[in-house]
Formats: sequence, structure tokens, C-alpha cells
Amino acid sequence: MVQSLGPLQSGHVVIIGGGPGGTACALALQRMAGEMGRKIQITIIEGKQFVGEMHYNQCVGVISPPLPELLYERLDVRFPYRLCRSQICSYVIHTAREQIKLDDEEQPSNALRRVQYDAYMLDAVKQRGISVIPARAYDLEFHDDHVVVYTDNSPFEAQVVVGAFGMDEGSSAMFNRLTPYHPPQALSSIVTKYHPKQEAMDAFGPTIHAFLPANPRIEFGGVTPKGNHLTINIAGSRVDADLMMTFLAQPEVQAVLPGLDGDNGYNLQDLQFYKGRFPCSQARGYYGDRYVLVGDAAGLVRAFKGKGITSAVLTGIRAAETILQQGISAQAFYDHYFAANKDITQDLPYGQVMRHLTIFLAHYRLLDPVLRAAKQNPPLQSALFDAVSAHAPYRQVIKQSLHLNVIWAVFRSWIKK
Repeated sequence: MVQSLGPLQSGHVVIIGGGPGGTACALALQRMAGEMGRKIQITIIEGKQFVGEMHYNQCVGVISPPLPELLYERLDVRFPYRLCRSQICSYVIHTAREQIKLDDEEQPSNALRRVQYDAYMLDAVKQRGISVIPARAYDLEFHDDHVVVYTDNSPFEAQVVVGAFGMDEGSSAMFNRLTPYHPPQALSSIVTKYHPKQEAMDAFGPTIHAFLPANPRIEFGGVTPKGNHLTINIAGSRVDADLMMTFLAQPEVQAVLPGLDGDNGYNLQDLQFYKGRFPCSQARGYYGDRYVLVGDAAGLVRAFKGKGITSAVLTGIRAAETILQQGISAQAFYDHYFAANKDITQDLPYGQVMRHLTIFLAHYRLLDPVLRAAKQNPPLQSALFDAVSAHAPYRQVIKQSLHLNVIWAVFRSWIKK
């Protein structure tokens, strides 16, 4: 039994979910197994069909460094720059009364359609000869020497199962029922697409506008250029279509969106809304004997905003490393996988502090003096940029924000107003 839970020498790995974490895990397993001379069969179970855009993952789709290098160096997959709709070179942070523009000249991000990225990665997996089964997993059986994964296609027997199902409630409930897994806390999001005229899109420029409303039910909102349209999203504990309409009606949002007065032949009632969820805490029990979860399913993302795709890819690779190098027991996953992800998990408390502090400051309109002070204070500008772009850990953001000259600059801005 102990031997069977050691590093996987041969056998079958079933991955539930064909998003960024699942495809990264599959490609990493195949590449490392080939280097080690091991025969590992890999199967991805994915119920959505991304080709032809029949199904979607609700995601704004902003890709920032180091993801392109990570794909190429660790998975031998070239980043699909041809799919990019916009290169993001700056961010504008808005409150109701203030705004500040923050430029990103050294590490620009790329905005693309998430469904196209998912289709690209699944195609890369298929081209490497990895099996992708168009089905949904609905039950599991854990035995001493194998796992049975039941799908609406056929059952699969494996030595270890990887959960890469994001925030899918059916898969989450399945693991919650059969293992110590408890899903992460989640925020809900509403996403819509707005198509102004092309000249308006050209004038909008390569800038993401981030909004921190005083409404405590909306934690943040964003407007992101995507080539021929703008992606608009809000997030909060319980956001809904009515809250999105409230958000779109705010003067600071109206000032950013071109043509919403109807001159475009378009108005608020023409927009279609889509609902999604994303984690804001770490899951419990996200690994055990013969199973491990990656990415959103494990809550291994930044606690407030950003880099969900990068985190999914990283954790997928780290799960593959643990399976082949350390073992498939709960102890092996704790010793290696849990430890490898401390760069994410140790930053989660700081992200939670930042999240709740931002909500408090926005509700009482105390972010206005922060933005005013930042216009004259480069360290505070840097902290705001790192917070909104997800380029740096929250530990670093908070450390920058607590510098004495930053606090003094904010205080002076507050008393002057």
C-alpha cells in the first residue's frame, strides 16, 4: 500500500476539467514522464465544447507575465499572441470623485477571449496525443490501489485523479461528498460585452478602467478593451443584474463608456449579462490519498483580484511534479504540493486584509484622499499599480502602503480637502 502511493511509475491519471489548470497538468505530466522514461496514460474529462464557442468560462481574460514564458519553458507551448485582442498598457482607478492613471510600460498584459485560449490549449493537448473525453464526471470511488471515475460517457480507472474543474458546483459537490474537500468561499460576478463603434474603441485605448464604488455590494468593477468590444464586469458577495444596471448608471462609469446615450443604436437594455463565480479563499482538504485539486477548485489564486489563469497553470504543473517525483498520498501532496504553493497561500491573508480594507475605505469615501495623494507620491502609485494589476504579492503592496511618508501623504491629502 505505501509503495502504491509513492511516485507514479506507470498507470493512468484522470484529470477532471480541461481549463488552464487541467491542460497544464496534463502537458507537464506527459513531458516529465517522457524525460523519466515512464509510461503514464493521461485522460482529460471536459464536458464543455470550446471549439466553435459553444460553451464559455466566465472570465475577463487578461493575461499578464509570466504566463507566456511559463507555457513555453515548462510546457513547450507557445503563447497564442495571435488570439490577443488588446495589449493593456495602463490602468485607471476610479472612485466616484477621483481617478488616477497608472502606466504599465515594462510588463504589458494581453486581453483575449478566454474561450479561445481554452480551445487553443485543449488543441495543444490533443496534438500531443493526450486523450480528451467530452463528458461530465458525476461520481468517484476510492479504493486502496485505484480510483474509479464515473462519467456520462464511460467509467475510467486511474491511479490518481486531479480536480481541475474550477468553480463547477457539480464537481465540487462530488468531491465534497466523497473526500474531506470543502470548496473555497467565492465571490459572484456579472459580465457583459458592449460593442461601441470602432472609432470609439480606437479612442478608448489600451487601458483597463477599474472602479471602486461606494456601494458595499459591489467590491469592484472593470471595463476592459477587447479589440472590437469592451468587457464590463462587477464582483461582490451577491451581485446580480440589477446591481450591474446600478453600476452602469454611475456617472463615473458613464463617462468612460462611449455611446451609451443611444447614438450608437445601443443602450443599457441591449446588453446581455452572464453570471460567474471565482474563489476568494483557500479550499480545505484539497488533496488526499489519490487525489489533488488545482487552480480555482483549490482556491489557489490571489484573494482579491487577478492572475487566476497563471495560478491555475502553476498549480497544475506543481501537481504533476508531485505525482511523478514525490507520490500520490496525502503526505506526499502535503510535503511537496502544499509546500510548493506557499507563494500563493502565504499571501492569501494579506489579500483578505486588502480586500476588506478597500471595501471599508470605498464605502466611507476614504479612497479619494488616497488617489489624490498617489498623484504626487511614486511609492503609493507603485502600490496601487501592483494591487490593481496583480503584478506583485499583496504582502509587498501592504508593506509599500504602510511606509511613513505614504501615510503622511494620505493624511495631508485628507485634511486639505
